[in-house]
Amino acid sequence: MNYKYSKAPLQGNLILTDFNCASFESRLGEGDFYKIIWVKDNDISIGVDGYTMPLKKDSILFCTPLNMIQIEPFLKGVTSLIFDREFYCIRDHDHEVSCNGFLFNGSSAPTMVALSEKERKSFESHFMLLEEEFENVDHIQGEMLRVLLKRLIIKSVRLLKKTIIDPTIEQSKLDIIRQFNLLVEEHFKEKHKVSEYADLLNKSPKTLSNLFSKFNNKTPLQVINDRIVLEAKKLLLLSEKPSKEIAFGLGFSEAAHFSKFFKNQVGVSPIHFKKTL
Repeated sequence: MNYKYSKAPLQGNLILTDFNCASFESRLGEGDFYKIIWVKDNDISIGVDGYTMPLKKDSILFCTPLNMIQIEPFLKGVTSLIFDREFYCIRDHDHEVSCNGFLFNGSSAPTMVALSEKERKSFESHFMLLEEEFENVDHIQGEMLRVLLKRLIIKSVRLLKKTIIDPTIEQSKLDIIRQFNLLVEEHFKEKHKVSEYADLLNKSPKTLSNLFSKFNNKTPLQVINDRIVLEAKKLLLLSEKPSKEIAFGLGFSEAAHFSKFFKNQVGVSPIHFKKTL
């Protein structure tokens, strides 16, 4: 299966594909894409930003153009819906779907949701509608596909909200958490303290901590540290940069400070981490 709507450059690209016949890269071609990856049949593992991520059956992964994905060709039971910013920009249309910084998290670790049996049937019906619309080639096809994509994103946002510790959290407070996540994505290389982000949001660090206690099991500081560690791992895995250069690039004044931070978070030093790959 490989359906493609392409009206580049103005209206962009939307692709619905499995991987029974070709690699991820050959299916997509050139371009920066958001990826919605649904594991339908069996537990699998895929590559995400240079490391292996196990995925359970009936889980859906949401990746941004900044996440590098490796999926083996001929992998069965996986369906992906892939689109670029020109087709649908989640930042410009955030007022419609409220997913930026929540469902899609920049280059941070991708968000994942799990489907119940009832939800699986609902998603199956939705993907069938997408397949049907790819076959209706007319002047309103693009808009119909865009509507179906938006509906899928909204359905997924609602599912993700059910996993929040306090599902009754007000949207205004959830928006603060989303803004925090986006600010961390933008500034994690130079801002390592919760107080720095609290200042940007005109909130107190305590307010942010209280909000996160209702959101998930992570503190604001853990979100910052996890983002720094993720970037460090990617650089250690995928680049030839020495640990000292990585340390300075991530905002540490001394390589020793970075090494101590990394070991506290990961359990091993950056050098040992790279040697064990």
